Amino acid sequence: MSESASKIPTDQPPASAETIERARVALVPATFAGMPPTAQVFWAVVEASGVLIRGFGAVAASKIAVGQYEVVFSHDVSRSAFVGNTGLTGSLGVAPSGYVTVVGRFGVPNAVFVETFNAAGNFSDRAFHLVVAS
Repeated sequence: MSESASKIPTDQPPASAETIERARVALVPATFAGMPPTAQVFWAVVEASGVLIRGFGAVAASKIAVGQYEVVFSHDVSRSAFVGNTGLTGSLGVAPSGYVTVVGRFGVPNAVFVETFNAAGNFSDRAFHLVVAS
């Protein structure tokens, strides 16, 4: 295996020391068998500016760059499934067209990295809904 193939690929910007510390303080560690007995479904609704509007188990959200966000949860979500979608932060209306990609946050086991795009596929600030199933 080549040296580059043995490294963990990441196109994410590095997590700030503040994010790592905030996540460390909030972390409930996983067990050898996987998630702790308190495992459940977590979710977050985040506005385009990166503000966490509401959620369950979500402790913080922030915008990193245009169309890039991180959402921190109270539990280790590194072995979880992530589902994201663009959406308004309220209960009514129609969100602008676009899409979301989600993946675990590199270096932060209780956070998710989210990218949002417009309908043309360009990075774009979009409000989104995120579900983490453990």
